[in-house]
Amino acid sequence: MTKVKRSGALLVVLALALAAAVAGTSNASTSRSSGTLKGAGSSFVAPLVAQWQANYKSSDIQYNPIGSGGGIAAITSRTVDFGASDAPLSRDQFSACKGCVQIPWALSATSIPYNIPGLNGRLHLNAGVIADIYLGKITNWNSSRVKALNKGLSLPDLKITPVYRSDNSGTSYNFTDYLSHASAEWKSKVGIGVNANWPAGIGAPKSNGVAAAVSQTKGGVGYVDVAYALKNHLQFAAIQNKSGKWALPGLRGIKSAAALIKSVPSSGELSIVNPPKAAKYKNAYPISTFTYVILPTKTSSASELRQFVFWALTNGQQYGPKLLFVPIPKVVLVYSEKILKKVQS
Repeated sequence: MTKVKRSGALLVVLALALAAAVAGTSNASTSRSSGTLKGAGSSFVAPLVAQWQANYKSSDIQYNPIGSGGGIAAITSRTVDFGASDAPLSRDQFSACKGCVQIPWALSATSIPYNIPGLNGRLHLNAGVIADIYLGKITNWNSSRVKALNKGLSLPDLKITPVYRSDNSGTSYNFTDYLSHASAEWKSKVGIGVNANWPAGIGAPKSNGVAAAVSQTKGGVGYVDVAYALKNHLQFAAIQNKSGKWALPGLRGIKSAAALIKSVPSSGELSIVNPPKAAKYKNAYPISTFTYVILPTKTSSASELRQFVFWALTNGQQYGPKLLFVPIPKVVLVYSEKILKKVQS
């Protein structure tokens, strides 16, 4: 059995665990001892936050997965206690937030789900092909370039419909960051951002919307947090990394990509896409990402926020692996705990 097949079997098991976790969250009830904290933002991290909501007992955590752009806007206007974003704050956003810090608090990956009826195996893609699909240059699944990566698969004569996030999205940031690192043409024509002038395809809001659009569109392909692909029973592609290995967005692949981090800059901004060719990154899944919680440094909820976020950074990490969130590395944890102390009443 190949490594990709073994990893695929593991992800099937994890998918069953995810379904159980989602079902369990809806029925969970815990005794809360103090207050309510309201948050909004990233839909990418929402499955993990749902587990935190079910298991954190010191405060009631309310969270609205409106997308990273919405989360940044909400914390900037102070209509929530915390925001969440998969895209790091820009310099202008830091300025507009007037005393905010961003703290890496979770680590996962963006999968590439597809809908190709009757395909006799897992699809394999590389950065160049993915970029050209979203550039509108590869338009059919039996294209010679797709076939060259998938010898032995019977690819149909079927139109490709790329699906992208229509809202401002940290997942789009991670995806376009990857394509910009891997494709010079993508970098020059489209670039990195929470949204883009998408050259081809159809848009859908939030992670659930992209997953639903791919599921409902024959020939569809998209990008979404791997937890949503599993939850929606979507097959996703093995992606070729710079070491030439076919990697899946499983725990090993995400952890290998995170090994790229040796230190954390003062801004907290981290990028682990497309790690270089090296033995330590040979299993790296190249579209992995950290996601951030955004906190005001001055707030009447400082004590409750520090307590919750510290719990999420430590005890809360145990709820991640079944959703394919890898516990954050020690170097990131040390940084995040240090920055969290800046949140004061």
